[in-house]
Amino acid sequence: MKNIGIFWGSETGNTRAAAEMIGQSLGVPSSNIRNIASATLDDLAAFDVLIIGTSTWGAGELQGDWDSFFPKLNGADFSGKSVAFFGLGDQVIYADYFQDAMGILYDEFAARGAAVVGAWPDEGYEYTYSRAVRDGVFVGLALDADNQDDLTASRISTWVAQLQGAF
Repeated sequence: MKNIGIFWGSETGNTRAAAEMIGQSLGVPSSNIRNIASATLDDLAAFDVLIIGTSTWGAGELQGDWDSFFPKLNGADFSGKSVAFFGLGDQVIYADYFQDAMGILYDEFAARGAAVVGAWPDEGYEYTYSRAVRDGVFVGLALDADNQDDLTASRISTWVAQLQGAF
């Protein structure tokens, strides 16, 4: 299996918990599951496959740690890397911005040559708009720990099986 790094940013701990569940399902060593707040661009470059996790805050904004890291992506080249995204958001209260941060990160990594894998259907969600939807599907796994926490484990399991085929 390829060398996988999981990088997450979290305010409440939900994204971290999802990152750990994904890592455990894929057999990723805990040392390869890292908070983006303490990561460098070299840390991302060390892996063949990146799994990027974020939550969306406010009116479609990046999570704080990703917002701080975002300028470091200038000049980065992710050509030759497979990248998968997962995001957490609240589709009820923030229906107009659901998963926007995942879409922002997708745009940045894709523009820098990443081969994005792990698209996820948007069926089963109730939202108005999302920057993370392209051609009718989410660019990565969409999770809602506030309103659909009971679906998180099964969604992760299904998504991980899909990723294993893509890797």
